[in-house]
Amino acid sequence: MVRSGLRGAQLAGAAILAIAALQDWRCYRVEVSPTDPAIYLGVCAGLALAAVFACWIPARRAARVNPIITLRAE
Repeated sequence: MVRSGLRGAQLAGAAILAIAALQDWRCYRVEVSPTDPAIYLGVCAGLALAAVFACWIPARRAARVNPIITLRAE
């Protein structure tokens, strides 16, 4: 499990370097400051959306299960 996470981090780093080599990133970063509030809000919104979907899908599946049938099966 840990090895696959490390492998994913290595692949992501390699992909970032490959994309950076193919494009000139300076033209995209000119008007973005390190403390740009729009970036922080966008990242927070994306994380909140991911968290909602990560919780909502399993909860929806669990709500469909009849607890009596599940308890009898065990």
